[in-house]
Amino acid sequence: MKSSKLKKIYPMSGTETKTRSHCSSPKSVRGDLSHNAANGMAKNGNHGEIDEGLYSRQLYLRVGPRGHEKRMQNFNVLISGMRGLGVEIAKNVILGGVRSVTVHDPGAAEWRDLSSQFYLREPDVGKNRAEVSQPRLAELNNYVPVTAYNRALTGDFLSKFQVCLEYKPLPQLPHSATAKVIIADTRGLFGFSATFEEMIVYDTNGEQPLSAMVSMITKDNPGVVTCLDEARHGFETGDYVAFTEVQGMTELNSYQPMEIKVPGPYSFSICDTAGFADYIRGGIVSQVKMPKKFSFKSVSSAMAEPEFIMTDFAKFDHPRQLHVGFQAIHAFQKKHSHLPAPWRQVDGLELLSLAKEVNSAQMGSAQVEQLDEALIKKLSYVAAGDLAPVNAFIGGLAAQEVMKACTGKFMPIMQWLYFDALECLAEEDGVMLTEEECAPRNCRYDGQIAVFGTKLQDMLGKLHYFLVGAGAIGCEMLKNFAMIGLAAGEGEVIVTDMDTIEKSNLNRQFLFRRLTGTAAAAVEQMNPSMKITAHHNRVGPTTEWIYDDDFFESLDGVTNALDNVDARMYVDQRCVYYRKPLLESGTLGTKGNVQVVIPFLSESYSSSQDPQGESPHTLQWARVEFEGLFKQPPQNATQYLMDPKFMERTLKLTGVQPVEVLEAVHRSLVTGRPHSWADCVAWSRNHWQRQYGDNICQLLHNFPPDQLTSSGAPFWSGPKRCPHPLQFSTNNLHMDYIMAAANLYARTYGIQGSTDRAGVMKILQVVKVPVFTPRSGVKIHLSDQDLQNSPSSVDDSRLEALKVQLPSPRSLHLKLCPIDFEKDDDTNFHMDFIVAASNLRAENYNIPPADRHKSKLVAGKIIPAIATTTAAVVGLVGLELFKIVQGHKKLDSYKNGFMNLALPFFAFSGPIAAPKHKYYEIDWSLWDRFEVTGLQPNGEEMTLRQFLDHFKKEHKLEIIMLSQGVSMLHSFFMPAAKLQERLDLPMTEIVTKVSKKKLGKHVKALVFDLCCNDLSDEDIEVPYVKYTIR
Repeated sequence: MKSSKLKKIYPMSGTETKTRSHCSSPKSVRGDLSHNAANGMAKNGNHGEIDEGLYSRQLYLRVGPRGHEKRMQNFNVLISGMRGLGVEIAKNVILGGVRSVTVHDPGAAEWRDLSSQFYLREPDVGKNRAEVSQPRLAELNNYVPVTAYNRALTGDFLSKFQVCLEYKPLPQLPHSATAKVIIADTRGLFGFSATFEEMIVYDTNGEQPLSAMVSMITKDNPGVVTCLDEARHGFETGDYVAFTEVQGMTELNSYQPMEIKVPGPYSFSICDTAGFADYIRGGIVSQVKMPKKFSFKSVSSAMAEPEFIMTDFAKFDHPRQLHVGFQAIHAFQKKHSHLPAPWRQVDGLELLSLAKEVNSAQMGSAQVEQLDEALIKKLSYVAAGDLAPVNAFIGGLAAQEVMKACTGKFMPIMQWLYFDALECLAEEDGVMLTEEECAPRNCRYDGQIAVFGTKLQDMLGKLHYFLVGAGAIGCEMLKNFAMIGLAAGEGEVIVTDMDTIEKSNLNRQFLFRRLTGTAAAAVEQMNPSMKITAHHNRVGPTTEWIYDDDFFESLDGVTNALDNVDARMYVDQRCVYYRKPLLESGTLGTKGNVQVVIPFLSESYSSSQDPQGESPHTLQWARVEFEGLFKQPPQNATQYLMDPKFMERTLKLTGVQPVEVLEAVHRSLVTGRPHSWADCVAWSRNHWQRQYGDNICQLLHNFPPDQLTSSGAPFWSGPKRCPHPLQFSTNNLHMDYIMAAANLYARTYGIQGSTDRAGVMKILQVVKVPVFTPRSGVKIHLSDQDLQNSPSSVDDSRLEALKVQLPSPRSLHLKLCPIDFEKDDDTNFHMDFIVAASNLRAENYNIPPADRHKSKLVAGKIIPAIATTTAAVVGLVGLELFKIVQGHKKLDSYKNGFMNLALPFFAFSGPIAAPKHKYYEIDWSLWDRFEVTGLQPNGEEMTLRQFLDHFKKEHKLEIIMLSQGVSMLHSFFMPAAKLQERLDLPMTEIVTKVSKKKLGKHVKALVFDLCCNDLSDEDIEVPYVKYTIR
């Protein structure tokens, strides 16, 4: 078993200094652990500090005490085996930010390794895999030292890593060893990951703790808590909760977290409350995440009595079969010192025989009643294979298990997870590749040829693919493309991404640190034969002259790597129009999904959408406040100054909008215009007073704290918190707001700002703040519904006055600068304003403040992300690509997937078929359309009359409405004169006339949408029209 690919990952406590000195022996190379700082930080040496810029997307997943993240930086990790799976795990762990990583492998690189080991090059064949990989892995994260070790693993060496593992070829370990152990392995289209030893888990799911508002608590044993019935509380039996803001039964506010039982969605029972005071009203109950201890079986016990996590319920019996099959593989390897030869039937029969022996020797639940002989043979046929997508998926899972072991975050795998992707093989039953087709060629694709043969390899090399996005998912996608040989022949991969790279992306985007072109260059180093072209364009309507008909028609497929729903939908619509397969994927923290869109088979990405989450109220409010102060007003004022038609367009707005816009312009240019830094400070102080003092006083004047509703219930109860006004002081939070708001306001007017707090305090001493006087007759909207239902009458006199009061644009020599929110520059005051504004608002309503990290996450709309989920998702995308290239025709051969590595949970299912519609006896789906050639045989273009007649004659359809985009070209309700005028015009002339846009030379066809009646004059749904003009 010396050549076994079995990967062992051993997280080790960072307290063993002996290990570091041992790793500096002559036969270990580079990256001695002894150079690591005391806190495991290779770069900053500041104990306990975490680079939040680098790890911010990952930090979001660390709900609760920040010590969890610091704990990870106290762990050194050993990864044994540096083939494709090992380097995938190492890459993810290093990007995750542990204390150090040691990569171990005594073996030399072989040709087949290059099919998935992305840090090996062709000249590296014959060199030690760990030594070659180490310097390239070390570049991934400056904070994580990486060491290579090439000796045989001894018990003494492993005990210094505090590893407890009883699995050959490793030696017997001391029983005092306490390290967590993860084992992972892949064989062609098969793989597994398993976790061992005990673990304390501080957070089982990674979700934000739940909370609910209390409406009643009984005095009983046990007490029953009833929540407001607007929403389900979401708690489960066994959860722990704590109470705050309970009035009357105040004993609960200081009670330790208590376990609950849940009989229904709106109530739950707690401790004995019979001796407590009577409940009056109010209260918030919040979930408290308590540590849980999980004990695992040892390797030997888990082999005999395995517990499985299902990844695909359509393959319910596969885990047990593969548990036996992998043991048979190791028995075969031990007997012959090599793996079964690719697609050699004799070896398949022998492996089946060995599997029967292994199965019959099982004493516990590991024994299966009947072996699946076909499955075991396929395991034999592809066992010598080494596939980058499978390694990416299993490597992502195994690396996440390392993170769990280091941090105590999320549920570990209990205890074996087996996976296979047999759908990637030929769909037809009984199809067998030959040994000759799959024999090694001493080329970089030997590991892939062993599974699929040379024919697929040739097909991959000729493909033309379009990758949209080069962020975290895009980087992983490019790496896998390079490994599988996509566009390594006559084909080409075109990748475009116009975004700059944020620091928070760097702990996932391992190919590059700057732009798309750098990513392309890194991939070309991995596979010099791959032809890749980098663009820096946004894909959308404005670039259709670049990504035009000729471009899309030349493609074999498209892969999305986007984090923007609108952009995804646009690319999806283009793929439907050009009838190109689309590989769609996305991640959100530990959650990931894959969707495959197949022309004429499946629905498209746009056919269904996920619900959007909500932002915390105060942070959302602060973000709107930022836009309403520093972006929208200077934008409107600039348009007034520069655009002669601004006033005309503004007066055409509906409701009270004209008055609101012009009042904002008047404030920006007249009443609120500052002329000095002191003016900006004064504006900031007075705005603070209005927002956090006077407006709250006015609210309490309209609705006093003891206000009752018409039914006699307290007005300020349930979801309505009674606020209190703030009194200004020069404390840190108040001054943070003044400094940020004043500097931002100054910037919009081109006035020099200042960071001198003492100077600002002196200015504040002379700022005049008007004394608040309550106003009568002020209407306060209690909800969004009230706001929508309120009358929106326009004050014509005020509108006329504003038109007169606004100065002429020519009389003003002023240039305003609207500010676009940017979260990553800590010197621009943007996040300072958001944090201060949000927390002041929270203080008004007695809501706990949010720290800068959480504020940055919400206000900056950061998508939580980690390398492990990204790798696993992209691995699944690669497997779907194999199916597309082979031309699989059965919908069930493809797999849409969803995963949550925190639970862990996996769900795979066939794509949803494209919904069928019907007109007359003709079935159609979103992939179908009418094809109409606009240019007639006589060289003239079809007129509207001829177009309408064509559908009557050819399809028995009467078109009652015809549109192109947002332009209505023909409808039954148009004036008769206009209808008659258009009937004899060419179709393109009507489009140009109505849309007021010229058709670009790149446009070969137009899309028309129809509303039709059938012969019985009934409305009928029909496909769209592709109208070819060139």
